[in-house]
Amino acid sequence: MGNTASEYFCSSLDSLSRLLKLSPTIAGVTLLSLGNGANDVFSSLVSFMGGGTGEIGLNTILGGASFVSCVVVGILSISMRKRRIRVNKSDFVRDICFYLLVIVCLGVILIRKEIDVWAAMAFSSLYIIYVIVVYVSHTRRKKCFELSCNSSNESDLTVPILSSIEEEDLSAAEEGAAQGSSEVVQVKKCCSNLISSAFFRTLIFILELPLYLPRRLTIPVVCEERWCKPYAVASVTLAPVLLSTLWNHQFGNVSFKTKLAIYIIGLVFGITFGIVAFFTTEKSSPPKKCLVPWLTAGFVMSITWSYLTAQELVGLLVSLGYILGVSPSILGLTVLAWGNSLGDLITNLTMALNGGTKGAQIAFSACYAGPIFNTLFGLGLSLVGSAWSKFPSPVLFQSDPYLLETVCFLAVGLLWALVVLPRRSMMLDGVLGAGLLVVYISSMSLRLIRTLGSVKF
Repeated sequence: MGNTASEYFCSSLDSLSRLLKLSPTIAGVTLLSLGNGANDVFSSLVSFMGGGTGEIGLNTILGGASFVSCVVVGILSISMRKRRIRVNKSDFVRDICFYLLVIVCLGVILIRKEIDVWAAMAFSSLYIIYVIVVYVSHTRRKKCFELSCNSSNESDLTVPILSSIEEEDLSAAEEGAAQGSSEVVQVKKCCSNLISSAFFRTLIFILELPLYLPRRLTIPVVCEERWCKPYAVASVTLAPVLLSTLWNHQFGNVSFKTKLAIYIIGLVFGITFGIVAFFTTEKSSPPKKCLVPWLTAGFVMSITWSYLTAQELVGLLVSLGYILGVSPSILGLTVLAWGNSLGDLITNLTMALNGGTKGAQIAFSACYAGPIFNTLFGLGLSLVGSAWSKFPSPVLFQSDPYLLETVCFLAVGLLWALVVLPRRSMMLDGVLGAGLLVVYISSMSLRLIRTLGSVKF
């Protein structure tokens, strides 16, 4: 799932944002957040669409949010304690307060143990309000910046990650890269012998082939570095066939004639797209015009493969829970949440350590903007879909006090950061980091002791 998101999904989103000329603020809190949170979003969607697995989706979202806002922020703060870096107070307070509002709304839903389609849509639409607030604050700050001409002392921490693509941020990124160049050179020297080994390359190729080839043959890629005309023609030909197959599999109760008609429609579209791609593209470079259909196709097929992978992953977690006698929800809270959040830990920590002051601030902001997106968009969209399928009846949640307990610990972590960081003059240090790690370890220990204590091996 992470490889599909990074190699296919995020590249399509980045190209779409550039092609549509979205501002870094809007792109950062919409398209890029979707790329960073794709794993959590699809895991949550699959969990709620599967029978009786909605708790996995809830625990995955809450577990990932707790991990990022406590563990990632904690490790980042401890790692940066000697650099005496201060973060932007207004954006930090805005994100924390909005996240606390989201947590309160989610707690109300869990206490009521039900939600209808209108409440689910209202919960999900909170993210639209968040985007508007971010955009307004960014615009207002930009105007004040231009009027006062007070330049380099204040950093613009409005966008989680994508603001680094602006021209004024490129120099800071280059400085951060230069700081980490010596470590990179050392790592490259240590790994050069291993990577240059023909046996190692062959082994990696064999292991990756079953996962690489099906996606490469069905996900259109139009970036300059990975362009290959045979793959491009094959992808637009086979993508409709794959979609028609998945459609028939999803709705297996239709008649044989309907299934056959869907297969024929997918095949006709695939052959048509393949012929058009063959005669309108060059072998040496990707197309320069009519990029929207290509990027949209790559976006849709990346979603399709992420959804397929999430289906298998959730199914494996449920099976593993039955085999070990452990509730699948605890596996979603731990295994799935940790797996989905490790990328955030590596990415944000690397950006903070090698990106200078601005890199640290962008990484810190991403630790809160990402979970807000996952909770409101991923979980909210899942609730809307589940409530819509049962309309007019509401979606009922099983009585699980552990979920409410996880929400409370998450709120405690957010309140700790809200109280401690302003008292420490907005400086990232060990006090903030250690407190967040203690909150997370306490939450997970209590949950695991209660859950695993009842398991008889």
